[in-house]
Order: sequence, then structure tokens, then C-alpha cells
Amino acid sequence: MKLAIIGSGMIVHDFLTITKDLKDTELTAIIGTDKSLDILHELKAKYHIGAAYTDFDMALAESDFDTVYVAVPNFLHYGFAKKALENGKNVISEKPFTVKYSDFMDLKKIAEEKHLVLIEAITNQYLQNYVDLKQKLPELGDLKLIESNYSQYSSRYDAFETGKVLPAFDPKKGGGALMDINIYNIHFIVGLLGRPKAVSYFPNIERNIDTSGILMLNYGNSKAVAIGAKDSASPVGKTVLQGNKGTIVVNGPTNVMESFDVYDKDKTLLEKVDHNIYPHRMYQEFVEFEQIIRHHDLTEVAKRLQHSEDVMWVVDQAFKGAGIKLG
Repeated sequence: MKLAIIGSGMIVHDFLTITKDLKDTELTAIIGTDKSLDILHELKAKYHIGAAYTDFDMALAESDFDTVYVAVPNFLHYGFAKKALENGKNVISEKPFTVKYSDFMDLKKIAEEKHLVLIEAITNQYLQNYVDLKQKLPELGDLKLIESNYSQYSSRYDAFETGKVLPAFDPKKGGGALMDINIYNIHFIVGLLGRPKAVSYFPNIERNIDTSGILMLNYGNSKAVAIGAKDSASPVGKTVLQGNKGTIVVNGPTNVMESFDVYDKDKTLLEKVDHNIYPHRMYQEFVEFEQIIRHHDLTEVAKRLQHSEDVMWVVDQAFKGAGIKLG
């Protein structure tokens, strides 16, 4: 794919480190703001990117790319993705897809009408350890409980406490714990069980934004809890899946899926699994994006979009129930 990257922040710097191993990706353009022009040129030179722009319309007119990677703050995802789709470009959007469920549905409609690839960059769905875990899930028997905790003290929280509101904690810009960090847990659970029957969110709210919270998902005979925090930390990120015949413990937070251990119902360790094929968490998803775009695999896109829609529905229900308004 011929890729244009929108953004120059931390996630873009992180992604660019793996591009040397993405043999079927051509870095055609990088797009940012006037304020980030020096950074854009540094990245262009370091990673051999074709061109740097501070005007997306100019990039669309001048640069020959077929796919846009939207890697800007949450509240900007929708606008850039929509313009890209309307100009006939495939779109890879960073998580969360959009701030509002209705905006996601709008993008989905445009992509389907134009027969374009629209897909969410969400690492855990593509990691081999996650794929293997899904295959082993039946070994647990009747799944009873899932508990997933990803809590990490934010470097921006101290500033937030003093009254300086950065995008990570700005409700108008789609910030907060659920959208930034707990979203990985939601993807993990929904990727296994689909859309739940009911959603309840119990957040700690400061200045109209959730700085941490507990999300409960009811699947009838199975229950799941997703814990995410940016105002406090858990020394060990861990997810536990409990069935009546066994247990799986995922080591590390759900965005990296470091490994997982399988136990029988008597707590005897049966197997330790670590089949991730590359050290960096973003590699496998972009390998698959390349393949989907090369083959124009809209069947796979539809499956991935349904998953993202289910996640966005959960987020929408959580915020409505908690009285939190983003955007």
C-alpha cells in the first residue's frame, strides 16, 4: 500500500520504527500542522517518506497514496477519515475509531458506498497470542467471568490536577480513561464474546471526564469487568478468564498480549503460550492491513467493522449510563 500518515505524535514515532520491516508499505506522505513542520521534515528524512505536508487538501491533490493512516488525537479522527474516504482513499484509523457512535456509523456508510477499506488500528485483535487464546477458549468449558485491568498513571494527570487540561483529559477532545486505556480491554472482551446484553460504567469523574473507572458487561451466563485508570496504577496488568473447566491468565496489559497461561480447574498449569511473531505490538496489524488492502478484501473489512461497531456501541452505552458527554 502507498501510505499517507496523518500526525506526528508519539504513536506515529512508534509506528515508524517498524516500517523498515513492512516490505509492502511505501511511505508516500506525512501530514501535520505548521507547528510540527520541523518534526515532519525530521521524520521524512529519517524514514525516507516521500513528502511532508501541513495541508491535507494539498496532499490529496499532489501525492499518490491509496491509504491514509489517521494517527491524530481522538477528536480529529472523524474529520480526517471522512475527507479521506470522500476522496477515494482507504482509511486505517487509530483507536478509538471516533468519539461518537453516530460518527462511526457515518464513516462506515461512506466506506461501504464507495467500496473502500475502512479499518481500526487496534493491536490486540491481530496479535498471534490473541488469535491462539480465542482458539483455546472452549477448553475452559462454560465461561463464567472475565476480569481485565489495564491501569497506568498518566504523565498528564499531574498537570490536569493543577487545572491544565490537555487532550488526554479533555471531554471535548474525546479524552478520559475509557477511550484511551480501557478501550483495549473492551476490544479484548468484545472480540471474544461480541456485543453484550447490557453495559454499566462506574467512573471516577473529575471536571466532567472519567479519570478511571470500572466497566461491567453482561453476557447472560458470562460476566466481564474491564478496569482502566489514568489517575492511578496497577503494578501488573493482567486479565483472567474463568470457566467451569479451567482458567486462562493473560500476562501484561491487553494492548500487547505478552503471553498467557492455561490452567485446569484444579489450578494446575497446563501450558504457557507466547506465539507473538514480532517484538513490536503494531507489526502484525499492519501486515494484515497491507494484505487486506492489496486484495481489496471487503469481506474481512466487514467483519472487522462489525467488531468495531460493537465496541463503539459499548462505549456509547457506557457514557450515556454514566452521564458523560464527549465531543
